Amino acid sequence: MKILVQKFGGTSVAAKEMRICAAKHIERAKEAGYGVVVVVSAMGRRGEPYATDTLLDVPEDSGAVTERDLAILMSCGEAISSVVFATLLRSRGHAVTVMNGLQAGIVTNDDYTNARVLEIHPGRILSELEQGNIVVVMGFQGATVHGEVTTLGRGGSDTTATALGVALGAEYVDIFTDVEGIMTADPRIVEDARQIRQVTYTEICNLAYQGAKVIHPRAVEIAMQKNIPIRVRSTASEDEGTLVTSALALLETSIVTDRPITGVTQTANVTRLEISATGAKGAEVFQLMANHGISVDFISVCEGRVMYTVPDAKANLAISVLEQAGHQVSYIPSCAKVSCVGAGIAGTPGIMARIATALAEEQIEILQFADSHTTMWCLVRQEQMEQAVRALHQAFRLGERVFV
Repeated sequence: MKILVQKFGGTSVAAKEMRICAAKHIERAKEAGYGVVVVVSAMGRRGEPYATDTLLDVPEDSGAVTERDLAILMSCGEAISSVVFATLLRSRGHAVTVMNGLQAGIVTNDDYTNARVLEIHPGRILSELEQGNIVVVMGFQGATVHGEVTTLGRGGSDTTATALGVALGAEYVDIFTDVEGIMTADPRIVEDARQIRQVTYTEICNLAYQGAKVIHPRAVEIAMQKNIPIRVRSTASEDEGTLVTSALALLETSIVTDRPITGVTQTANVTRLEISATGAKGAEVFQLMANHGISVDFISVCEGRVMYTVPDAKANLAISVLEQAGHQVSYIPSCAKVSCVGAGIAGTPGIMARIATALAEEQIEILQFADSHTTMWCLVRQEQMEQAVRALHQAFRLGERVFV
């Protein structure tokens, strides 16, 4: 049996007209001979009645809610969404079986609100598919070996979809959202941002980690383990969207383009900290941040000083903690990290020169720089972030059909 996993996000199942569009995607897959497993998110976003963030606001005393209770509460949005969606499918003449995470065989560790998938037992799903049923699985949730409800953290429905895709040996995992696919830049910032037709797992992971929010990077990493192709698609369109797969698979289909940069993305609202420290004192800086739950990024360590960024919302706490420990701290608030991502960066001379020239021509100061084999990061001031994204998008001609 050919199996297709199709995941529909909150905006895809919030309104009836979008649920009908989603149902048509499932019907086309059935007509093509696929056994279809559907993963649904909670309906809508914060403020809408059944969205996960809205449900979290329901308890009157949040301080009295346990992590176990939170997992049960947060799983309710997907339960509502799956039943509503299954009802629509049945009204259109389909046999449907709804499953929660436990029934779908998704076994996780004991972290109630940010669980990791340990294994999946897909036997019950396969049995339903063999009977010709569509299986609707509640995304974002699983269960411990003792049957306790857990949730998978941000992007958890994406993770559910790709984990099931791996366990079932799916031909594709389709991630449906409200955009046509992965774009070369945020279209709200860059007018000529273009859809990327094919991208590697590594590239999309880096784009996602650096600010692109179309798919969660953890979900991509799971699919990459077994080379399960992902398609990021629009619920409102029949377009096949962006194909995410291995570089080898792209090479075998002769659709690789010689492009040093695939896309430009950004992370806003960060503060750059600089501390005079060496050796053990430098290591202490990062332990202090970890002890207070402060995530650090864009780390640069050189003789006599340590530099890194923290979210603006955590900056005052970070500075206070460091000063109480006797460190002298200088900082630049309201910065943004702009990232150029592309599998062709490694071994291609002149990339940094093009980045530096493009930003210099716009009089944008680079406050800090770092690179890896697939990503180059520039720290700029927040007020120049959008200008920097547009300048780099233009410098690498990403709005054109031919990458150079």
